[in-house]
Amino acid sequence: MNQEHSFSNAPLKASSIIGTGVIDPKDQSLGDIKEIVIDPASGRVAYAVVSFGGFLSMGEKLFAIPFSSFKYHADVNKYTLDVPKEQLKAAPGFDANKWPSMADEKWNRDVHAYYQRAPFWM
Repeated sequence: MNQEHSFSNAPLKASSIIGTGVIDPKDQSLGDIKEIVIDPASGRVAYAVVSFGGFLSMGEKLFAIPFSSFKYHADVNKYTLDVPKEQLKAAPGFDANKWPSMADEKWNRDVHAYYQRAPFWM
């Protein structure tokens, strides 16, 4: 069975996603993507790790955000995250030198619940 597929948003290399800007629906900058986290069991992109705040990466806070939370805009090469800055500031984040255990099921469920997304493994 052939399914039609649009390549207007063709697959991207992880290296081309890292560094891409993240904006809110009002086109305000939220930060940029620092890392892509892949679930090795399914091969799915689980999270985009987004930086927010800080100056020259000092005091920077990172957020693992379910990749399904983003909408990609190929025309401007940016991702929209429909989360206000205030909500993002209160989101579960971590320091660049102290990442959470992404194998922790409770942590994964809490992150997905915060962004109101179904877990990537379901």
